[in-house]
Amino acid sequence: MNLLEVNHVYKTYDHGTAVLQDVNFTMEKKQCLGLVGESGCGKSTLARCLLNMEPIDKGSILFEGTPLHNKNERSLRPYRKNIQAVLQNPSAALNPKLKIIDSLMDPYLQFGDQAKMKHFHYTNKNDFAAQLLEAVELPASLANRYPHELSGGQKQRATIARAISIEPAIIILDEPTSSLDVLSQAAVLRLLDGLREQLGTSYLFISHDLSAVYAMSQKIMVMKGGIIVDRFEKEDLFAAERHPYTQELISMFE
Repeated sequence: MNLLEVNHVYKTYDHGTAVLQDVNFTMEKKQCLGLVGESGCGKSTLARCLLNMEPIDKGSILFEGTPLHNKNERSLRPYRKNIQAVLQNPSAALNPKLKIIDSLMDPYLQFGDQAKMKHFHYTNKNDFAAQLLEAVELPASLANRYPHELSGGQKQRATIARAISIEPAIIILDEPTSSLDVLSQAAVLRLLDGLREQLGTSYLFISHDLSAVYAMSQKIMVMKGGIIVDRFEKEDLFAAERHPYTQELISMFE
């Protein structure tokens, strides 16, 4: 059984713009599936639909065979622990009024199930936060700081720590490095790749940057105008049969 299955998903906004058109794909366990395309092509809308932050118009989204699309929050609650997200802007993702330790604890307090967790063990709040920060290569002392006291790279690592805190099956990474400088980008990508191996989590890695997607992913999808126009194994990126838009992205990549 596939971990995630997306079938014939359509999404149109109220003003009539078709954002997603017949989107189909599956995700496997412990896989990084990349999604690349220019800004405005529908990548982030797809992420919000997968997180049930926006309803889809047509189609289905299944987690291990269970439909998730268009459910109410109460019905979704048992599945929230399985799909977490790391988004583009860590400053917006972290509550400026909360210390980092409280932001880290939030998913665990809502959805955590210690009996099913294999890598992080809750004994007390401070120890749990220290484990999470160590996993993302941050000192435990940052737990008692506020977001404005951290650098951009540190804040994004803190949001990653929060996402892994309940050991989800899937993490949706929507442009997770686009707000960072080049050195921080490389470090965060290395960290994410190591965490996937360590925790066995699957990623949907969304980016406009083909080089980042190529570095992270085993399989790659290319989106243009809300349509997945190409999909292939990583090693087939430079094959002659690639879609013209993929070839256009490759020309910028090279």
